[in-house]
Amino acid sequence: MGLTVPYVTSYLSEHFADDAYATLDGYRARGGYEAAQQALRTSPEDLIELVKESGLQGRGGAGFSTGLKWSFMPTDGGKPKYLVCNADESEPGSFKDRILLERAPHKVLEGILIGAWATGSEKTFIYVRGEYAFPARQLQRAVDEAYAAGILGAKVLGSDFAHDVVIMRGAGAYICGEETGLLESLEGRKGQPRKKPPFPAQYGAFGMPSTVNNVETFCHVPHIVANGSEWFRGFGTEKSPGTTIFGVSGHVVRPGLYELPLGTPLEEIVFEHAQGVPNGRTVKGVIPGGMSMPILPASQLDVPMANEHLRERKTMLGTGGVMVMDETTCMVRAGCVITYFFRDESCGQCTQCREGTGWLHKIMERIERGAGTPDDLDILLDVAGKMEGQTICAFADAAAWPVQGLMRHFREDFEEHVRQRKCPFPESFEL
Repeated sequence: MGLTVPYVTSYLSEHFADDAYATLDGYRARGGYEAAQQALRTSPEDLIELVKESGLQGRGGAGFSTGLKWSFMPTDGGKPKYLVCNADESEPGSFKDRILLERAPHKVLEGILIGAWATGSEKTFIYVRGEYAFPARQLQRAVDEAYAAGILGAKVLGSDFAHDVVIMRGAGAYICGEETGLLESLEGRKGQPRKKPPFPAQYGAFGMPSTVNNVETFCHVPHIVANGSEWFRGFGTEKSPGTTIFGVSGHVVRPGLYELPLGTPLEEIVFEHAQGVPNGRTVKGVIPGGMSMPILPASQLDVPMANEHLRERKTMLGTGGVMVMDETTCMVRAGCVITYFFRDESCGQCTQCREGTGWLHKIMERIERGAGTPDDLDILLDVAGKMEGQTICAFADAAAWPVQGLMRHFREDFEEHVRQRKCPFPESFEL
């Protein structure tokens, strides 16, 4: 799949059509690693301040300030410090990190080098999703090229700064996308989230101070260093600056990746860039940010795709995975797929998550097969409400939110299932 570049402002993706961009020579021919050299001439404190001023938010789903996160790293130098790149892209509907790893691995590495200098980190662990075999090979090739060219190692780009990069492969567990679950897996243990505090900046990878950032987050950093914080703030909204890569899938004519300014209306993404719904059908609902984000009905597609606006509609940007469903879609069946996934992926550590995800799927499946009752609809909401905010990590919340969204906007689908004791949408996808 190629990367669509709708605007010249799409600075992350401007060279991706050229396969040479994935190589060191191709990347350097287009100014690669010049920002890292500039960063090495800047004090770590000023670099962190620059990223803070840019307003760059983490692109992995939480939307936390990247510069602020970097500033949490201790500066006393008493222990080794590590960066961790979260490349465990497991959110259904999200596939942008895969393309960044395949097409722009040196951009990822340059962002990592800048972050390492800013935080004083001596090593980066890149944790790659187990299913991403080709992206991992592309990334390893880029790492090998960088070592051979003196970009990584004892004297980064000829400076006195030393930095090493190690690639680690996951084994296909959604929970390892949560940063402390990732750290547990990285250390060779079962991937399940840690209680916080302590936070990774105090006790992270192998007990050392660590900062965890997402692949796309690192990719924005070289552009901020090269062009400045005001330039970055020239895209997006005041509260959500910059661009991001939206992954559009589902019932659209042109699924794919679209780099656009944050705040771009959802209807523009669906109808202009993805060219709308095929076969003359209409949109029924859209999940705006990966499967864990609550769905929006067709009547709310005017919303700007930035967290401050999406929260007003009781959903969030998440990973930017836009999943479109047309008028034939049965939302009960969609709920069955969603709840099955979360039931299967729960690490089982917390009772509310382990039992709650199981009950959500059990009730959803009962409604789908025609054995549901009106009380089941209220029970779904009751179970989901008791899962929110009750667990070590946000997995239970992520399992509850889609159910709440479906019931908020498409309760009539569930009521019809109960009344007719069968699916009232004969053209819907089959389970």
